[in-house]
Amino acid sequence: MGVREGFEELYGAAPEGVWAAPGRVNLIGEYTDFNEGFVMPLALPQTAVAAVSRRDDGVLRLHSADIEGPVVELRVDELTPLTNTSWAAYPAGVVWALREAGHAVTGADVHLASTVPTGAGLSSSAALEVVTALALDDLYGLGLTRPELARLAQRAENDFVGVPCGIMDQTASACCTEGHALHLDCRDLSIRQVPFDLASQGLELLVVDTRVKHALGDGAYAERREGCEEGARQLGVSHLRDVAHEELDAALARLSDERVRRYVRHVVSDDHRVARVIALLDAGDVRAIGPVLTDGHASLRDDLRISCEELDLVVATANAAGALGARMTGGGFGGSAIVLVESADVDSVGKAVTEAFAAAGYTAPRVFPAVPSAGARRLH
Repeated sequence: MGVREGFEELYGAAPEGVWAAPGRVNLIGEYTDFNEGFVMPLALPQTAVAAVSRRDDGVLRLHSADIEGPVVELRVDELTPLTNTSWAAYPAGVVWALREAGHAVTGADVHLASTVPTGAGLSSSAALEVVTALALDDLYGLGLTRPELARLAQRAENDFVGVPCGIMDQTASACCTEGHALHLDCRDLSIRQVPFDLASQGLELLVVDTRVKHALGDGAYAERREGCEEGARQLGVSHLRDVAHEELDAALARLSDERVRRYVRHVVSDDHRVARVIALLDAGDVRAIGPVLTDGHASLRDDLRISCEELDLVVATANAAGALGARMTGGGFGGSAIVLVESADVDSVGKAVTEAFAAAGYTAPRVFPAVPSAGARRLH
């Protein structure tokens, strides 16, 4: 059953419209966003889809086709940060953020369904937030720009849900365009669409969802964020983005804490890797980004220390099987890796990874192509 039919069955009337917002995978630039650095995500074909109608009685009704349970009914004037730990906190947080920003959102009926894998580090939560924000912006005629929608969705996740994420995920979901990766400057939020048409080059970017999430990840993001902020303090800059790559060795020599030094080295070098990837793409040399991806994985594994055995196995196996490059992507400790491959090698590389997981006794990974896709949009 589609979301439109599901909405009618739930609420007894047709929705005013149907919207979609994609998940994302990050090509390069990890843990750089909260350091006001650079990231390069692309939107996935997988989306969160929402059928929505306005209400004028202050009631917000939320339902997900993907999660067992009744309609969640809330009052918009009683939405309180950090009180809801269910999936409903994401769309509810968007309504709260819109109202906090002065927009007179008086309620809604919402029915959601998503094909973005959860727990894979592909921003299923940002897709839920952005699709809700876009629908309400359209229905209430708020006239918000895509970057403004992304900021409101981020505020929902930061302040209402309580997850201290950067701006990348929501911006990717709101602003990406088909056939491009999004170069985002996380300081001024300026964006550039960088052509990334892999098919025309005889290439594919695979996502390998390891299907694991290690508990070690709990609190690790906040700990690394704190370590990066400490590094910036010790170096006398507002954010690590202000440390030039050519000055990195001199900066590291000023840091006494080995942990902080590792984090600083990763962030400054990953910002530099984003610049290298853009230069290569602008020059039309797509294959040459492969080694940059692999180099990025080594930094995430050894300096940031957010990889795990399953992610390392994907990268090592894929590269040994003929991939052009690979790295873990996202927050780490599980989730997904990306693999750049010649189109002719997709099946053999995927088979090698799947067999390596079986030999190690791991759950079979999910392997699928990351086709650079469109950002959030109205469907009906």
